[in-house]
Amino acid sequence: MSYRIGLVGKPSVGKSTFFNAATMNDVPEGAYPFTTIDPTVGEAYVRVDCAAPEFDETCTPSVGVCSEGTRFVPVKLVDVAGLVPGAHEGRGLGNQFLTDLNETDVLIHVVDFSGKTDIEGEATEGHDPREDIDFLEEELDAWYLDVLEKGLEKFETRYHGADAAIERELAEQMSAFGTDKDRMKRTILAQGLELDPETWDETDKVELAREIRKRTKPMVIAANKMDTPEAQANWEEITTDPEYDHLSFVPASAHAEKALKNADDAGVVDYTPGDDAFEVVGNVSGEQKAGLDQIGEFVDEYDGTGVQGALEAAVFDVLGCIAVFPGSANGSKDEKGVFRDCFILPEGSTTEDFAFHIHSDIGEGLLHGTDCRSGRQVGTDRELSHRDVIELVSTNQAAP
Repeated sequence: MSYRIGLVGKPSVGKSTFFNAATMNDVPEGAYPFTTIDPTVGEAYVRVDCAAPEFDETCTPSVGVCSEGTRFVPVKLVDVAGLVPGAHEGRGLGNQFLTDLNETDVLIHVVDFSGKTDIEGEATEGHDPREDIDFLEEELDAWYLDVLEKGLEKFETRYHGADAAIERELAEQMSAFGTDKDRMKRTILAQGLELDPETWDETDKVELAREIRKRTKPMVIAANKMDTPEAQANWEEITTDPEYDHLSFVPASAHAEKALKNADDAGVVDYTPGDDAFEVVGNVSGEQKAGLDQIGEFVDEYDGTGVQGALEAAVFDVLGCIAVFPGSANGSKDEKGVFRDCFILPEGSTTEDFAFHIHSDIGEGLLHGTDCRSGRQVGTDRELSHRDVIELVSTNQAAP
């Protein structure tokens, strides 16, 4: 199972360019609304330091690639149809947008930090990117509030007395958002609310819907077009604004990433996605050299183009996921190859969770795990750490 990252944003901010830069898929790009009509799913990658060198091995990945000790592990990137204000009321492609969005685990909101596109995606000057950040959050909050209120209506008509449990009803109503009654209960209590909706006012409902949204659809802001002075000025102002402390920001230039990948494919530069430098290895014109020099200054200043950084911030920082390598008795090999697999798991995953992630048969017959670095046995309930190498010992079949 690959995590699904939803790529969202208003029209004409460079969202399709970002998607193409991350996946190198041929998706139409254009500075006009609704360039993307249907959701497009592509394969992107997040970087993990490969465990193979620690065991004096060279890995043979079954999926993805490994470059000089850096493993590129696949994730799904979903380029969702263009969003406009009023989407939760069905405006534009609103209903389809929300349906597609709900099938993702985490969001990357591509924002034009240069301020050269207005709230509708039309060309302008001096637009405040905060309006874009706010409108997406407000659209999502309104969507969540609609669903929450439907759950409250059902609760009022269906439940009475001692058997009433608002967390159960709301979890059922909002199950599509990936929550359950225990998480719902914790969220309600964390808001300082009683488990009795009759004590809630309208502000309580709005704030609860927003908190559920923040917990179930976490978000990274890809501050796109950061290779412009206007975007750099906006960056300083917005990222120090306490109103946005709940968001993660990554400075980005999707155009620079795509240019470098195209140049690398053409043999003009030697570039590994996510690196903060590249080498010119082919013949270039004076104009090309000037363009590459400008990109070079940007990636040096911002530690890369930000495209790879945004993907990894979404998976590892915001979702808190970990990467785990299956091992065998000597810590590396199985009959099919060396360090073939690297799996992305949710934060807090145990040895047992890892076993079931690989195959239900392995999970059902799991006896214990072995930490391949230390050689020590680990229990089925042991919480795993990022980059663990674990052998799974199961009665049902040999684990990879």
